[in-house]
Amino acid sequence: MNLIDLTVNQLKRAAAIKEQVEKLTKELASIVGIQAKSGTATRAHRTMGAAVRKKIAAAQKARWAKIQGAKRATQSAKPAAPAKKKSMSPAARAKLSAKLKAFWAAKRSAKK
Repeated sequence: MNLIDLTVNQLKRAAAIKEQVEKLTKELASIVGIQAKSGTATRAHRTMGAAVRKKIAAAQKARWAKIQGAKRATQSAKPAAPAKKKSMSPAARAKLSAKLKAFWAAKRSAKK
């Protein structure tokens, strides 16, 4: 159920019940000898110390340096040769063109 959907009387009743629960919790804590926590309990967040962060950062930098060093070694060992552009001689091009013209002429004549 949404709080917006509640009537004024229902909200007043819920507030009264909550106050009773808090009062009983405090009373129980005083009987048992434990301090009652008021409101919601906050969790302590785990934090990492500065020394640990520096140690982790140094380890990560060392890993990256190792990877980058390996890349540079492979790049310097094999210089990249520019890819040759394949070209066709004019005679070969004319020969291929004649074959394709004959092929398509035969296809067209077979359809008719």
